[in-house]
Amino acid sequence: QVQLMESGGGLVQAGGSLRLSCAASANILNIIRMGWYRQAPGNQRELVADITSGDSTNYAGSVKGRFTISRDNAKNTVYLQMNSLKLEDTAVYYCKAVLYGLTYWGKGTLVTVSS
Repeated sequence: QVQLMESGGGLVQAGGSLRLSCAASANILNIIRMGWYRQAPGNQRELVADITSGDSTNYAGSVKGRFTISRDNAKNTVYLQMNSLKLEDTAVYYCKAVLYGLTYWGKGTLVTVSS
């Protein structure tokens, strides 16, 4: 069982930055893949970025070059640095972890980008 707690969401103006954090209750060295997903109203949940235990990263095309995913194994935390935020980045951002074939989700943190 893994519990994930997201934080760092909030209201930011377009062009601004935010850093999201996802703290895991388990040793993330054992977690093969952790990722950030987002869901805007009326839309399906979509992958934003993920990172493997080997530090390989993958980004959605819409955020590539603006967002950076990273992990701090000592703190069991994964981060999402979001720069040059756009109105269309407004969504609830969820953390996801895959451990021993099971998938775990956090409850999400809201990011609102205003003009």
